[in-house]
Amino acid sequence: MDCARRIPADPEAAVALQNRLRHLVVPHNPGTPEFATVAGLDSAYRADGTVVTAVVVLDARTLEPVETATAAGVASFPYVPGLLAFRELPGSVAALEKLSTTPDLLVCDGQGIAHPRRFGLACHLGLLTGLPSIGVAKTVWGDHEPPGNERGAWSPITIDGEVVGRAVRTRTGVKPVYVSVGHNIDLDTATAQVLALAPRHRQPETTRHADHLCRTLLRELPA
Repeated sequence: MDCARRIPADPEAAVALQNRLRHLVVPHNPGTPEFATVAGLDSAYRADGTVVTAVVVLDARTLEPVETATAAGVASFPYVPGLLAFRELPGSVAALEKLSTTPDLLVCDGQGIAHPRRFGLACHLGLLTGLPSIGVAKTVWGDHEPPGNERGAWSPITIDGEVVGRAVRTRTGVKPVYVSVGHNIDLDTATAQVLALAPRHRQPETTRHADHLCRTLLRELPA
């Protein structure tokens, strides 16, 4: 999987790599899913190109933090819609490699297969690590009907007529989040996990913890 680690030189090469790797995604559970620990990943940027990535591992039952790790650097790939992974992969991989805990599930603040080429950040990280991964995004690629108003309601997200994810209502009366498979997990399991990780807020606790940590560290970095 060395090619998945490589950051392409330009957007055209990045698109070609996504198209090459998308066929390796496994959109189902390879066995009975058991998630004792769940890791959230998020990145924050500064105008000078500095990027900080945080990974926070939570106990899946209590949602209490077990371990954290961070990485900082300078974004080497331009911002291009649909190619976010190539900006965030270096920091995400560096932070994950610092963990002493191997999480059972990765929850990415971004897309999985709900992506124009069916290969968002969650897919890329899932392939690189071999771990089950989910994309939980704040915005959506594709089309969907509004889910029911109550917590737990969902509606399918489609791109070109293909179901690629779900708009999931994690809080009654609050805008849904957009859930899609990354790798080694199915959509039913992904949906159930996101709801379990979001008992009180719109965003999963994994994302909330990682977002808070990376933004705090970004503010503390010297200019």
